[in-house]
Amino acid sequence: MRVDEYLTYDATGLAQLIAAKEVTATEVLAAARERAAAVNPRINAIVADIPEADEQAADEALSGPFAGVPFLVKDLAQEYAGHPTTYGSRSLVDDVAEEHSYFTRSALDAGLVIFGKTNTPELGSKGITEPELFGPARNPWNTDHTPGGSSGGSGAAVAAGIVPVAGANDGGGSIRIPAACNGLVGLKTTRGLLPLGPHSLDPSNGFVVQGVVTRTVRDAAGLYDALAGDQPLAMLHAPRPETAFAEAVATSPRKLRIGFTSASSITAPDPEAIAAVEQAAAALEALGHEVEEVEAPYDAAELGRDFLSIWFASAAANVAEVKRRTGAKDTDFEADTLAVAELGRAGGVVAVELAHMNRRNHVRRLSEFHAAYDLLLTPTLAKPPLRVGEVTTPKALQTAARLLYKLRGGRVMRATGLIDQLVDENLGWVPYTQLANLTGRPAISVPTYRTGAGLPLGVQLSGQLGDDGLLLQVAAQLEQATPWAEHRALL
Repeated sequence: MRVDEYLTYDATGLAQLIAAKEVTATEVLAAARERAAAVNPRINAIVADIPEADEQAADEALSGPFAGVPFLVKDLAQEYAGHPTTYGSRSLVDDVAEEHSYFTRSALDAGLVIFGKTNTPELGSKGITEPELFGPARNPWNTDHTPGGSSGGSGAAVAAGIVPVAGANDGGGSIRIPAACNGLVGLKTTRGLLPLGPHSLDPSNGFVVQGVVTRTVRDAAGLYDALAGDQPLAMLHAPRPETAFAEAVATSPRKLRIGFTSASSITAPDPEAIAAVEQAAAALEALGHEVEEVEAPYDAAELGRDFLSIWFASAAANVAEVKRRTGAKDTDFEADTLAVAELGRAGGVVAVELAHMNRRNHVRRLSEFHAAYDLLLTPTLAKPPLRVGEVTTPKALQTAARLLYKLRGGRVMRATGLIDQLVDENLGWVPYTQLANLTGRPAISVPTYRTGAGLPLGVQLSGQLGDDGLLLQVAAQLEQATPWAEHRALL
């Protein structure tokens, strides 16, 4: 299979070709590897090779709905037995997985051929992908810009045509942010739908879900059908929908009431983000839905503080656990990671518990909103993809952060108002995504918009618990109205 042919197919199309014996899995894998060799040096999306893929592709017994389709897993919480899972950190470069994660096992059972691992920020803690360990991943649409994070390597790989789909996960927007930056479809599912574990059973207090980024809605629907399933050690399990996602997207949804807003109490959104939502609202109205502008059913700044209070505490626990398990030292972690961990440690249990209690308020406000509206439409990002290095912490502040961590100066850091500053700086360009993680609700980013500079800028649709199929249905409608898969990154 020629690379130019390979680039024209999504995962569903490739699976059909392989099943019809028009091409072999080995030939398709060769095309994927050739594309990776050509473009990965420029985007730094893939950070590790999995040579077992060649044997898997050549196996005549290979089966599953996506048998033979090339795939990449994220180098975070998607462990592949016999290979390190670094989480983008020097502290874990030798942490070889003894068994596959449930997600990886589900992907292999679906017939996906996993040939590499993708770049991610240290411990998945940022909405950009610029780890010191591997260096920054870059956006295929313009390599001066970020592909987002924390599944930025996966997003860049799919947008660049290395693979049609790739593994991702989402604890605060880490599927949807890369989807928005790279012109892809990114569904964060209802909590408990896809398997987590066995290495991490309930990461970050239930914020994190497994998933994928894709170019087409039908690929997202088919992959989630194949990957969803029971988790033997699950803290929470969401049942499979009665109607398969692939079946659902073949039909149009009922007429829906959709409220839209671009407002954020953290920052004023960029005019391009406002334009993206208004364009999507007009498209949905033209499709027959009832669409109107609403007030945001949550306070983004309040939500951001609650989110970060819990996230920081998780970071403190993660750093402590990695140290305990691997013997890692402070110097094995980035300064930003240590600063966040110290803020979490110094916050104490009361701050975390209050943030958890506030989650009920966010759920209540959403329930009141959904009594009147089926879906909420917002930007995915408050501004176009950032430039690589735009939010890098200056060296002097990194040195100070390491010293404060060593001296346990978290209380001093908190007294300076640093949390509010971090809300502004880290969530200011992505204030719309954390709501779904705090409340466990599904949300999807779809690439309906391009900026004047030619960069993708997605919009987000959020629903109620179990509305994953409905979100995919609406995404399929928008895909027909604005066929984004025709656009290609000119890399």
